[in-house]
Amino acid sequence: MIRVNENFEKIQSSYLFANISKKVSEYQKNNPDKKIIKLGIGDVTRPIPKACIKAMKDAAEELGNSETFRGYGPEQGYDFLRNAIIENEYKNLEIEADEVFVSDGAKCDCGNIVDLFAKNNKVAISDPVYPVYLDTNVMSGRTGKYLNGKYENVIYMPMTEENNFNPKLPKEVPDMIYLCFPNNPTGVVLNKNQLKVWVDYAKENKSIILYDSAYCEFITEENIPKSIYEIEGAKDVAIEFKSFSKTAGFTGVRCAYTIVPKTVFAYDEKGNKVELNKLWNRRQCTKFNGVPYITQRGAEAVYTEEGQKEIKENIEYYRENAKIILEGLKEIGIKAYGGINSPYVWLKTPNNMKSWDFFDKLLKEANVVGTPGEGFGPSGEGYFRLTSFGDRKNTIEAIERIKLLKINGKV
Repeated sequence: MIRVNENFEKIQSSYLFANISKKVSEYQKNNPDKKIIKLGIGDVTRPIPKACIKAMKDAAEELGNSETFRGYGPEQGYDFLRNAIIENEYKNLEIEADEVFVSDGAKCDCGNIVDLFAKNNKVAISDPVYPVYLDTNVMSGRTGKYLNGKYENVIYMPMTEENNFNPKLPKEVPDMIYLCFPNNPTGVVLNKNQLKVWVDYAKENKSIILYDSAYCEFITEENIPKSIYEIEGAKDVAIEFKSFSKTAGFTGVRCAYTIVPKTVFAYDEKGNKVELNKLWNRRQCTKFNGVPYITQRGAEAVYTEEGQKEIKENIEYYRENAKIILEGLKEIGIKAYGGINSPYVWLKTPNNMKSWDFFDKLLKEANVVGTPGEGFGPSGEGYFRLTSFGDRKNTIEAIERIKLLKINGKV
C-alpha cells in the first residue's frame, strides 16, 4: 500500500498568498464594479531593463543557429554569470565562482536547502517569517506537531515592537538558523555589529545560518551589510540566498543564486566534518537541470552600465512608493515600520484589530489588498504588511483611500 508523506498534513491551511488570492477573487467576482488595488503579494510592476531584454533576444537567436546552439547547460550556472556575480556582488569578499550556484529562484533554494540537513536538526526562525522557511521544514518532518499555534520542535524568535524587531539569541541552541535582512515581512535591517552577534553565536555552537538577502539592493543606510559575508567569520557558518526577482524584475523570468562557501561544514554522526558545498553541488546535479541559457544571459546584462542604470531607477521608484505608504500611514496615526531599506512597510493594526479582520476591512471598505501579519507567524498577529511594488498612481490612490477610512472613523 502506497503511503503518503504525512508531514504535509501538519502544514496549516494552504499557502498564505493562495488564501489571499482566493479571498480577493471571491470579492471581485461579487463586486465586479470595484477597482481593487493590490499591495499584498511582493510582485514587481516595473518592466525588465531593456539591456536584459536585448541580451535575452540575442541569446534566443543563438539557439536558432546550429553553430551557436546550446543544449543542457551546467547545473551550477554558466561561468559568465557566476563570474559576473562575483565581480559585482562579492568583490573583495573572497567568494569563488564554484561557490556560486545559479538557480530559478531564491524561494526554491530556501526550500531545497533543507535536503542537506538531518531530520533531527533543531530549527530556529524569526517570527513573523517568510512562510517558505517554516513550511519546507514541516514537509521534511523536522518540526514536530502543531500545538497551540506553534510547532513543538521549532524555536520561535519573536520580532515585535518591544525588541525593535531584532530577534534575540535563543536560549535553546538551534542547528539551523533562518535570518532574512532586509526582513520580509517587517522591512527592518540589522547593522554589522548586530549581525556579527549572530555569526559569533553560530560559530560557537556549530550552527548554520541560512541568510536570505533577496532585498539587499534596497539598502540605503550606511553600516547595513548587503551580504552576510561582510561580517568576519560568516564564510564558516553561513549560506546566502540572493535573487534577480525584485532588483531586475525577474519574478516571471526566474533567476537567483545561492552562495555555499567551501568553508561551511555540517557534521556526521561521528562528528566528522562534511563540506556542504560538495553536497549542494551533488544535490543540484541530481535534482536540477540548470537555469535556461537565455535567462542567464539576461541576468548577466543586469551588470552592464545600461542595466545598472535602469535597475537603480526602478529600485528608486519602489523606494518612493514605500515613502508614500510610510508617510501616509503615519499621517493618520498608524504606527508603521520598514520602508526605508526595504520595499515592505509593516504596520500596527489600529485599535488592536486582528490582522485578518483588518485585511477584510481594507478589502471591503477601501478595496485595497495587503497581507495579514498573522499569516507570517504568531508574532505577526496585530500587524499588517503593505508592499511598495505597485504602480505609483495606484499606490497614491490606495493610501488616500486608507486615509478616508480614518477620516470617516471606520479604521
